[in-house]
Amino acid sequence: MLYPVVIHQEGNSAYGVTVPDLPGCFSAGDTLEEAIGNVNEAIDLQLETLVEDGEDIPQASQLEELTHQEEYSGGVWFMIEVDLTRYMGQIDRLNITLPHLLVTKIDKTVSENKLFKNRSHFLVEAALRLLSTAR
Repeated sequence: MLYPVVIHQEGNSAYGVTVPDLPGCFSAGDTLEEAIGNVNEAIDLQLETLVEDGEDIPQASQLEELTHQEEYSGGVWFMIEVDLTRYMGQIDRLNITLPHLLVTKIDKTVSENKLFKNRSHFLVEAALRLLSTAR
């Protein structure tokens, strides 16, 4: 899943990073590279905590929903890829039945879109999005 992340320069040298979709998830670094590296660790810790506490992993917002919010003004946005399957427990193999045309469309989308590693990753992402809106 791609999470929007905003980075602000703090003073003349330090950088602060915030992940709006994960409340309380922020990081910093003396360099831009360090700040971005540290936010990966912050995201990992935040998601592990959510799962341990039995809470749902928040769905990522669309970048356009966040960029106009006052609290993020002056920041630079980027997207960070997070593999949520790491936080969902063991992997279960399934044998599912899908119409051929649907499988063909899924495979075409996967081959044309680098967001998806494979057919299973596509189906996981689709299921997560649908489940997050079904509440």
